[in-house]
This record gives sequence, structure tokens and C-alpha cells, in this order.
Amino acid sequence: MSHNKSEISEQTVLMIAVRDNQDREAFGALFDHFAPRLKGFIMRTGCSAPQAEEIVQDVMLTVWRKASMFDPHRAQVSAWIYQIARNRHIDIVRKESRPVPEELAEDPGAEPDASQILAVEQEAGKLKAALSSLRPEQRDMIEKAYLGELTHQEISDQTGLPLGTIKSRIRLGLERLRHELKGLRE
Repeated sequence: MSHNKSEISEQTVLMIAVRDNQDREAFGALFDHFAPRLKGFIMRTGCSAPQAEEIVQDVMLTVWRKASMFDPHRAQVSAWIYQIARNRHIDIVRKESRPVPEELAEDPGAEPDASQILAVEQEAGKLKAALSSLRPEQRDMIEKAYLGELTHQEISDQTGLPLGTIKSRIRLGLERLRHELKGLRE
């Protein structure tokens, strides 16, 4: 995969902002870029989605905590983050005393291939499009419940809406989303 310089420098710039200024916005952008890629990379080694998500959270937390150790002259951001992910995953595998999957033992060239990245990005794009097709009040509830990770009670406290209304909006919204996304899975 040929790396275009601007992509690398953008992530490097973000990582340096995290390292030097504890820049939360830059970290958010790094997280959005790497989380889906890391999750795919980890799941290809036979991890379940929930376990992969846990590892990704852990890896990104480590990236935040160890940002001071990042040296752009020694490694690209992606290589550095994938190394953390591999080490973390190997630790977990050893703890569970399973054999280390081959994909982890070898260096995967640090980046998942373009087709996987594209698939994730297309899926995210379709999800955004499907979300935008919902009525605003349904979309708002779904985003609060799933993207903001609020409980129904917290949404009720925040919006002043009764629980029943919130639940039915989420249910209706999810049914529409499911319908919109049916084509995505086929």
C-alpha cells in the first residue's frame, strides 16, 4: 500500500498535538481513524467483537497515556499504535494460555489493506446516511442512546421526556435503521 505523505503527516501532526499538548480533539480524531482499523485487525485473529472493542479501548488509552514516548523519527503513528495493539493482544492471549495467532506473531506491515479500510468507511458512510434518513427526534434518541452511551433514564433526565416516549422513539428509529441498513449486510 503506498502511503501518501499527507495522510501520514496529518496523523503525525495529531499524535504530536496529543503528545505535547494533551490535545483531546486531536486524540478524538486519532481514535476515530484507528479504532475501526484496529478492531478489524484484532478480529481477524479470532477475537469476538466485544473483546476486540475492549482491546481497542485499552490500546487507545495506552496511546493517550504513553503519548510522550511517541517519536515520529523512529516510527510512523500507525506502526507505533499497531505495535501497542499487538503487544496488548499477545498479553491477553498468553493470559488465556491460547497459542498466539500467526497474524499477531508477524508484523502485518502495520496497516490493514485498503479494501478492508474502504469497507469500514463505506459501512460508516451508509450508517450515517441511514441515520440521516430518520426523523430528527428518532435520530436524536438513537444517537444519545448508542453513540452517547446514555441509559434511557439519563436521556429522560436530559430531555425531560417520559421514558415511554424515549423507548418508543428508539424502537421506531431502530426499526427504520434496520430497514435502511438491510441492503448493507447483503
